Amino acid sequence: MSNQQRNLFRVALTADFFDSDGNLKFKDLGLDVFADCPRVESCVLEENRPEVGPDQLAGIQGVILGGERVSTETVAASEDLLVFSRVGVGYDAVDVPACTEADVAVLIAAGGVNRSMGEAAIGLMIALTHRILPKDRLVRTGAWDDRTMYHGVELRERTFGAVGFGGIARETIRLLSTFGMNRPIAFDPHVDAASAKKLGVDLVGIDELMKRADFVSIHCPLTDETLGLVGERELNLMKPEAYLINTARGGIVDEDALFELLKQGRIAGAGIDCFVGEPIVEPHRFGALDNVVLAPHSIGWTEELFRDIGRMACGSVVDLALGRVPPGVVNKEVFERPGFQQKWRRLQVEE
Repeated sequence: MSNQQRNLFRVALTADFFDSDGNLKFKDLGLDVFADCPRVESCVLEENRPEVGPDQLAGIQGVILGGERVSTETVAASEDLLVFSRVGVGYDAVDVPACTEADVAVLIAAGGVNRSMGEAAIGLMIALTHRILPKDRLVRTGAWDDRTMYHGVELRERTFGAVGFGGIARETIRLLSTFGMNRPIAFDPHVDAASAKKLGVDLVGIDELMKRADFVSIHCPLTDETLGLVGERELNLMKPEAYLINTARGGIVDEDALFELLKQGRIAGAGIDCFVGEPIVEPHRFGALDNVVLAPHSIGWTEELFRDIGRMACGSVVDLALGRVPPGVVNKEVFERPGFQQKWRRLQVEE
């Protein structure tokens, strides 16, 4: 008997959420959401691949997607596939136009990472300005008397500049409001100045932001528009005492230019959570520098984060299975396609 005859909606989790023994890597991924909807059945893709294969999706209506890529080939046989729901907010590894053409919705956990990533960005700022890593090494190496060489600076009376003014940037600015900083600035051509001003933020051009900000913090997605957005020219506009924070995506910032600036001490430092060519499985050149704090694209990973975005990702799939338009739809135009509408009606389950 087919899944449709049994009126089941089968949802598969990509295998990268599990270790080699089949155990979930996360304390809570929100899978309890499925318990409240018995006609939505979850399973796990057997093989962990860099890219989801079409052969893995037979009889699958929805996919809870981790870090695996989705391409045109992935959705080549998509008669019963309705949705990819990302446990996260980035979707640069998903070929969204290909999904739309195949009548497959792409969902993200919109807003679910804001608090954790805001805290993480501030954590990098404090780690850099208070020189936590060098001071840690002084104790580990018995160089206590060298501590006078590592005075830090405070966030107070300094200017935060956000490249991209979405939810994460706004939450970061909200959390920074108690630090006595100057009025924050942001660059985002997709936001109007009036709405930013209501939130106490001045919108400026990219050049002005790079010149004025003591912290240039990257908070935009990686797209064709933002690839290389902060290049050599823009980086050279930064003040010598300024810091760059990138918790967004590798490729937005020119790594070669940033490395040279940091090596020459032409900016104060950088906190980097994302890189070109991830995963990084060999020692990275930035690791040779003393004025950086590095993380393996996980600086914001907390138990609360995965609980929240997992529930959002699973809940959005349940919404779709029950005929409701979920939040966080990336390709909203897919709902206007007759092929998607027909498939959606056919695959809906009863509450």
